Amino acid sequence: MKRLWLGLLCGCFSLTANADMTVENVGFATPESVEYSVKTDRYYVANINGSPFGKDNNGFISLLNPQGEVEQLKWVEGGKHGVVLNAPKGMVAIGNRLYVADIDRVRIFSLPEGKPLLEIPVPDASFLNGVTPASQGGVWVTDSGVKEGFKPNGKDAIYHISPQGELTTLVKDMDLGRPNGILEKNDELLMVTIGSGEVHHFDLKGKLLRSEKMPFNRLDGLIEDVTGKVIFSSWTAKAVLQWQDGEAPKALFENMQSPADLGLDSQRNRVLIPSFMENKVWIRDLQD
Repeated sequence: MKRLWLGLLCGCFSLTANADMTVENVGFATPESVEYSVKTDRYYVANINGSPFGKDNNGFISLLNPQGEVEQLKWVEGGKHGVVLNAPKGMVAIGNRLYVADIDRVRIFSLPEGKPLLEIPVPDASFLNGVTPASQGGVWVTDSGVKEGFKPNGKDAIYHISPQGELTTLVKDMDLGRPNGILEKNDELLMVTIGSGEVHHFDLKGKLLRSEKMPFNRLDGLIEDVTGKVIFSSWTAKAVLQWQDGEAPKALFENMQSPADLGLDSQRNRVLIPSFMENKVWIRDLQD
C-alpha cells in the first residue's frame, strides 16, 4: 500500500489510504494508555513520564484529535493548576468524566475541561492498572500486585468504584497472575494477566468461572470493538490480537514494541495503541 509521510508542526505521523497513523516525535513520555471520548471526539494519552511506581507528580495526559494531531501535549499535568498526577495508567471516559488509575488511587477529571474533580484512594493498592466501565455504574479497576522490579507482592485485586466514589473489593487474591486489562462483557468480567498469560472470567460478584491460557504472557490492554469482538495486546507477542472463547488468538497488528493499554474509537472502529517503550501511539483501522 502506498504510504504518504506528512510532517506536522506538532510532530509527525504516517498516513495510509485507510487512515492508519503512527503519532511519534511529539513529546510523549512513557505512554501507557489511550482512551477515546465520545463526548469530545478526542483521544487522551496517559504519560507516566518516569517510573511507573514513582509518586513524583510529573505525569501528564495528552490531547489528540482523530486526525492524529496533538492539540495539547500536556492537557492535564501533574503539579500544575492544582493537579496531582504521578504515573497515570489505565483510563476510561464515561460521559463528562475521565477516570485515571494512578498507583494507589483513581483520579477523576472533567471533560472537556480537564479539571480535577475527585480522587478515590484504594487502601493497600500497589499498582492500579486497568480501568473499564461497570454496568452498575462507575468503573472496575485492577491492581497488578507488583512492586519495584515488577516482582509480585500478593496484592492482585479487582475493585469497583461507584459514581459517588464508594470503593468495593470484588476479588483480592495472592495470585491472580498479575492482573492488567479488564472488560465487562455479557454479565462477566474478563481480565488478562501480565505474569501468567491468562484470560480469567469472573461473574459480577467475583466468582472465578474459568480461565484460558494464552500462548504468550505480558498481556496488557483489553477492549471490545463495535462488532463485539474481544481484542487484547501482548508485549511478548509484540502484537494486538483478536480472540474469542475456544479459539486461538488471531494477530491483527504485529511487530509492535511494548503495545500497552488499548483504546477504541467507537465512531470509526479504530484501535488506539500506545507504545510504552517507544513513546508513540498507533492508530489502526479495524475491519467491520
